Amino acid sequence: MNALAGMLALKQHWPEYLMEAAELGIFMLSACSFVALIEYSGSPIHHLISDPFLRRMLIGLAMGLTAILIVYSPMGKRSGAHFNPAVTLTFLRLGKIAPWDAVFYMLAQFIGALLGVMLATVLLGKMLIANPRVNYVATLPGSAGISTAFIAEVSISFGLMLTVLLVSNTKRLNRYTALFAGALVAIYITFEAPISGMSMNPARSFGSAFSAHIWSALWIYFIAPPIGMLLAAEAYLAIKGASSVLCCKLHHENNKTCIFHCRYGDSSE
Repeated sequence: MNALAGMLALKQHWPEYLMEAAELGIFMLSACSFVALIEYSGSPIHHLISDPFLRRMLIGLAMGLTAILIVYSPMGKRSGAHFNPAVTLTFLRLGKIAPWDAVFYMLAQFIGALLGVMLATVLLGKMLIANPRVNYVATLPGSAGISTAFIAEVSISFGLMLTVLLVSNTKRLNRYTALFAGALVAIYITFEAPISGMSMNPARSFGSAFSAHIWSALWIYFIAPPIGMLLAAEAYLAIKGASSVLCCKLHHENNKTCIFHCRYGDSSE
């Protein structure tokens, strides 16, 4: 990579970079809002629903729906709706995104996560968002410990990425990729969150950790999701082969610009 190529990429594709930042910012704002609404001890919903499992289920449904809406939004259809550095890194490995685009995507995602939590703090108030039951929606290992949390993050990241690759690269299913991914987000939050906090996203965890000043286990969420997703890429290549990777948009059945190394129009599968 050279600086001239980087400047050219920034000049041509800055709208997509801003979209990626906005998408993760919206996701973090949604996460902070719904967790505060459901988990804050002073919330009527928290008092109405005493079962933590049912509260996690509600949060899972809300965040799964948020992810779905982002993918189907005009921004998501154009940028590809990665809003996750581990996703972008995996598509770089698969040769579907140019190196400089990947760099700017990941940078934008980290910035978007930070700004999303900061905006939530302004809108909801620091007293609420810093409450221990909300805690800037920081992702933390559960009572089973760091090793278990690490393995869990690798596993759920592997499952999400393999599903995305299988569905998005099948043309008759591509338009439903968001539904599969959103369903997994909802299921993971409901059942897996007590183990690792359910991140799968280095930028998402960093955005919360920065505001909460919690750094002790952040390395888990920087390392485990990329490992899981890159392993999923290798599994997909072993099953389907490199020629079956069409593009890195989660939703390609639209008329939006595609900036990637795209072969979506070449396949009738």
